[in-house]
Amino acid sequence: MATLRVDPQRDALLAIDIQNDFCSGGNLEIRGGEEVVLPVNELMSHFRHVILTQDWHPPGHHSFASAHAGRQPRETIELAYGEQTLWPDHCVQGTRGAAFHSDLHTDAATMIVRKGTRRELDSYSAFLENDQQTPTGLGGALEELGIRRLFVAGLATDVCVLYSVRDARKLGFDVVLVEDACRGIDIGGSLEDAIAEMRSAGVLIAGAASVG
Repeated sequence: MATLRVDPQRDALLAIDIQNDFCSGGNLEIRGGEEVVLPVNELMSHFRHVILTQDWHPPGHHSFASAHAGRQPRETIELAYGEQTLWPDHCVQGTRGAAFHSDLHTDAATMIVRKGTRRELDSYSAFLENDQQTPTGLGGALEELGIRRLFVAGLATDVCVLYSVRDARKLGFDVVLVEDACRGIDIGGSLEDAIAEMRSAGVLIAGAASVG
């Protein structure tokens, strides 16, 4: 693929949830999660605007299986806004698990978006919480900055990355998925399905080496 030239005026890097709990040894470990750190750090050097997202759950968050008697992780329940997968406790505010991976160049970030901060409402997307109504504020901030294209990387390809890309496209942003700077959970073919969905939504799939 030809080099994708970054326009500092209209392009931004969006790095999703590169946090300890999603890396090796974390409470919601994604295999190879820490492997995205190096390519994301390298990508940062090409962008004026770098946005990091951070799951930031209060204790007892309603997406935690432990908050529902008799329930186990990976089960689904109905909450006020619809179906919710239950997860192990993860990315609890102020804990080591919620912190960014120590090798991630967080000083390069021009914006950090914290999501899932309401106990009763989960948030996979960087743009909208899971009720599909409550904005995080990221969309408006990008509009004010004049950003029109997002290069997206991070964790997990088939959950928070996918949901963020969906909403970015709905909001009219062009999107490039930097595939080798992402890792997925991949349950029952969910990773392949996520990539196929993003392609069908007009997302360009690229490698980190093609960005410059």
